[in-house]
Amino acid sequence: MNKNIKLAVAGAVLAMSASAANAGIIIPAGDWTLDVNGNVNAYANWTKADHSDVITGGLAKGKDGLGEDKTQGINTGLLPSWLGFTGTTRQNDTDVSFTISMQPNVSDNAAAGDAKTPLFRQSFLTFGDKSWGSVKLGKDIGIFASDAILNDMTLLGVGANAGNSGVSTTLGGIGTGYIYAAWKGQVAYTTPNFNGFQATVGVTNPNQGITTAYDNNSTAIDSIVGSLYQDRFGLEGKASYSFAADAFSGKIWVGGASYKVKVASTVSANLREYTATAADIGVNLNAGNAGLTAYYYAGEGAGTTTFLANGADLTKGKRDSDGGYLQATYVLPTKTKLGVAFGRSNLDRAAGEASSILVDKNERVTIGLYHPLTKHLNLVGEWNQIETTAHSGIKNENTTGSLGAILFF
Repeated sequence: MNKNIKLAVAGAVLAMSASAANAGIIIPAGDWTLDVNGNVNAYANWTKADHSDVITGGLAKGKDGLGEDKTQGINTGLLPSWLGFTGTTRQNDTDVSFTISMQPNVSDNAAAGDAKTPLFRQSFLTFGDKSWGSVKLGKDIGIFASDAILNDMTLLGVGANAGNSGVSTTLGGIGTGYIYAAWKGQVAYTTPNFNGFQATVGVTNPNQGITTAYDNNSTAIDSIVGSLYQDRFGLEGKASYSFAADAFSGKIWVGGASYKVKVASTVSANLREYTATAADIGVNLNAGNAGLTAYYYAGEGAGTTTFLANGADLTKGKRDSDGGYLQATYVLPTKTKLGVAFGRSNLDRAAGEASSILVDKNERVTIGLYHPLTKHLNLVGEWNQIETTAHSGIKNENTTGSLGAILFF
């Protein structure tokens, strides 16, 4: 399996006995070696919703328009089904590679069953050497908050928003403990590995994927327009230290991001341009069969769930946000991994903002069982409870049970 799929899987697998780091289908091709790899996953989900309040930025589902509180769906999980192609070679004392991948969907409620087109989340090249590091150019997972999602156990399952059979993937812990790293056009440099220490810095597309309306006193008044010229690239970076000794291993990381946001506002001249910033810190520890992950982030104008979403009130200013998650896992004698996690993301109102339906917090409790039926196939069962609370105190809650499987190759 190529380095990028290893990264996407290793964080969630942690110490799982089933190997998700086996090589894919290796094909020698002249000066190149081609690695074909990926996964297929699907989950049946049963969700029960309480309440039916409207909360801006809320993740917990309410009842439907007819007052029904139960639904079912068959979905791809947090990690989309994946087909990746990576070519590697070494030329002129330089390691060169390319990666292109696509992510087909399971969820589709269209009559013909083929309305959902595949996602294409990776298309990049790298070059470098272990003596001086490597350079990446193209589209790949974002640098900031990537370790948060890659260490989330629900990467092998579903997490939040599993009951909607029309979504491409579920949310896992996105928005209930961390901001989505997303998939971004970038130019990034990664240092050599200095006895466990490594750092990555890069520039990304500005205002990545932003179409979210801003809420002012419960009324959507404007949105970021993607066609506006931007003053600069987004800036992202992270540094980590990994260590291992006998049955004990771990990783500590810190990261940050900064974006200049320009708004096409016909309503207010108060906040037509601002800088959004965020920082995070995390640790993953493993001792024998036990694992522990702790993560925290804080931002100003960074929003919640996806970067910049609901990050400001255009008439009152930027909103602060923070959150994190705690996760404990243990591999049972049957080789089944038991995991328990709690995550929460908070969004403050801007100074003087009176909006009552703006989300105050999204919380998640997950209990999961991840069993390696074979070294490539994992059976998954999860229970997730999601609760959304607005600043006024109104709330939505939903509970989802999920059963499914994920196969790596």
